[in-house]
Amino acid sequence: MVTRLILVLGDQLTETVAALRQADKARYVVVMAEVADEAAYVRHHPKKIAFCFAAMRHFAARLEQDGWTVDYTKLDADQPHQSIPAALLAAADRHGATKVLATRPGEWRLIEALDETPLDVTQLEDDRFIASHADFDRWAEGRRELRMEWFYREMRRKTGLLMDGDAPEGGKWNFDHDNRKAAPGDVDFSGPMHFTPDTTTEEVLTLVEAHFPDNFGTLRPFWFAVEPGQAKQALAHWIRGGLPKFGDYQDAMLSDNRFLWHSVISMYLNAGLLDPLEICRAAEEAYRSGHAPLNAVEGFIRQIIGWREYMRGIYFREGPGYTRRNVLNHRRKLPDFFWTAKTDMRCIAKTVEQTRDEAYAHHIQRLMVTGNFALLAGIDPHEVHEWYLAVYADAYEWVEAPNVIGMSQFADGGIVGSKPYVSSGNYINKMSDYCGGCAYSVTTKTGQGACPFNLLYWSFLDRHRDRFEKNPRMAQMYRTWDRMDAGKRETILQEADTFLAGL
Repeated sequence: MVTRLILVLGDQLTETVAALRQADKARYVVVMAEVADEAAYVRHHPKKIAFCFAAMRHFAARLEQDGWTVDYTKLDADQPHQSIPAALLAAADRHGATKVLATRPGEWRLIEALDETPLDVTQLEDDRFIASHADFDRWAEGRRELRMEWFYREMRRKTGLLMDGDAPEGGKWNFDHDNRKAAPGDVDFSGPMHFTPDTTTEEVLTLVEAHFPDNFGTLRPFWFAVEPGQAKQALAHWIRGGLPKFGDYQDAMLSDNRFLWHSVISMYLNAGLLDPLEICRAAEEAYRSGHAPLNAVEGFIRQIIGWREYMRGIYFREGPGYTRRNVLNHRRKLPDFFWTAKTDMRCIAKTVEQTRDEAYAHHIQRLMVTGNFALLAGIDPHEVHEWYLAVYADAYEWVEAPNVIGMSQFADGGIVGSKPYVSSGNYINKMSDYCGGCAYSVTTKTGQGACPFNLLYWSFLDRHRDRFEKNPRMAQMYRTWDRMDAGKRETILQEADTFLAGL
């Protein structure tokens, strides 16, 4: 009987993933490998590397217990592999195999690498998602604008989540208007569940310390779940304590509380330790039982079956060149303080410090603090994309790139967003406590101590006027700009240029 190989990647840690589901244990050998290229194609946060490797090792052990033959190569093996294709070729040589069954990777880079591998590789669609590529393309075909809200409604109908017959529960599809409260003085949720590393995970932590000592990010303490059972515990813990107030305060930011009421389960979901429908049904049950309000549950479910599925659809529909889009022609280099946190802008410093320590920041910190600054300052969107891909534990290109290139940096010209997500310091002040104690004054528009976000906001609008002034969602901003005294406008632009020159 001829042996065949099954490739399982580090974000495919689901025992029912397509390639495993379509194979039998008697004829197939599962190939898993910790390879140098995947650990270093961007300088990943050490917590992300440790999470992936530890979860992979635990997954391999579960497969072996279930009767699979697993060919697993560690990064510190005597003969480690540089790349996934190299790992496959070595395994094929060891087992006398020529055929490989794989679940299609979530990055064009790896899809193309498997296509070029001199083995007979069959790539099956990853059906752990609610919308297949064909489903998304059918929805998108002929539409002038690919807006997430309309796609999200289709996913609600398809799944039946929060539906009352053919109508949305509560009479509205979207309760986002109710989910924009600034944080209160205290937070009554303890934050995400922490897990003590076992022997396997400790071995990985030691490996990561040895191999990636200079990567941005703090490795220890390491508290992530690395097995499905732990991930389910983390989900249940959050639904009990975090979900009820998640909706109200999901956009809020606090200097001394990094998690507020957020779930912090996206890394588990994106690696395959949790199933999207399992998560959403657990949240829906919390609403049906009266434990959590509709605005919280709807907002959470929208992030998963709305944004997450939509981002994947955009990534694969737009193709391999999407991460190089740059319609605004932004060319400035990424400032060093994105790595060092050494800046007098307290909102940036706090977000980067949190990212360094936790490999996590929530969506508003990513979109309206670091992302907002990068867009206002004209940072090269590909550099911004690679930063986000490197520093967050939940970042895989299929979900990260459309969020950054499209939603955050408007580099795709409006495929994802109908307008750029830019704001002055007022928004950050409203939604956070970052501005208190900052070296800059959020109420100062020009001159000594003026908040850079205030200066850069108007500078951005001015230099991109030809593109945005006819956008109905931005017309009021330009009317406000035009009503300013000409001298004040000139001062703003000069001070913005001076600040940017100092980056």
